[in-house]
Amino acid sequence: MATMTVEGSSIDPSRPSIARVYDYLLGGKDNYAVDREIGDVFKRDLPGSVAIAFANRAALTRAVREIATTTGVRQFIDLGSGLPTADNVHQVAQRHAPESRVVYVDIDPQVLIHGRALLEENDRTRVLAADVRDPEAIRTHPDTAELIDFDQPVAVMFSAILHHVNDEEDPAAIVRYWRQHVPSGSYFFVSHFRSGSNPETAEAEKVLQETFGRGRWRTDEEIASLLDGLEIVEPGIVPASLWHPDEAEVEDPWKSGGERELTVWERLIAAGLARKP
Repeated sequence: MATMTVEGSSIDPSRPSIARVYDYLLGGKDNYAVDREIGDVFKRDLPGSVAIAFANRAALTRAVREIATTTGVRQFIDLGSGLPTADNVHQVAQRHAPESRVVYVDIDPQVLIHGRALLEENDRTRVLAADVRDPEAIRTHPDTAELIDFDQPVAVMFSAILHHVNDEEDPAAIVRYWRQHVPSGSYFFVSHFRSGSNPETAEAEKVLQETFGRGRWRTDEEIASLLDGLEIVEPGIVPASLWHPDEAEVEDPWKSGGERELTVWERLIAAGLARKP
């Protein structure tokens, strides 16, 4: 299969992509055999791990809804957005606040192709190919400047992306950059691989590091430290499934105390929302 080139970047179907593996785990079809091979390692050797992807996606959906319905923020920057799926950020936000504007950012050129095709009729969305580790290029990109007013509060979404930034690449500096360039009243959503100090954590981390050279599990304290200078809102940094869960998501099974018993895999992805004071 030939390599496709998009704006200086290429789609190489012989090399796995984090975005396409994630798409496969979520049941999507925008992936290649090499991506499915990696995804099948999780499905076969780490049964139950697919729950991480679904728990993360559901938490992102709830966070966008929370921002759109309880704050006046109507601008979203979705960093490391991945391939389009059901209930994308713009769909959730515009469902509750039609005037919402969304900029999607991902380094994978296939995201650019599919994203622009999906959003070509929505004038309140943009999709740009950029590296989350270069926030200045994202903020000053013409598509961002066209849609986002940085004099008004912005919701910056770090959904399942900072754990793909290794320690030496300073993920805290990325969040700090955005904190310094958005006004008070802006919100930051983070979902992140959550260290469980168990065999499942070690094995999943090993698979990602061997495949992509990245994939860093961090403790709740380490995740909270990424949001330094921001006010973390209730319920804090918690397993993603417990971050403002919908009733349908916590009905069954129940623990005796009325709290759903999470699987070990659901505990390996955390979420939190913070506000710039």
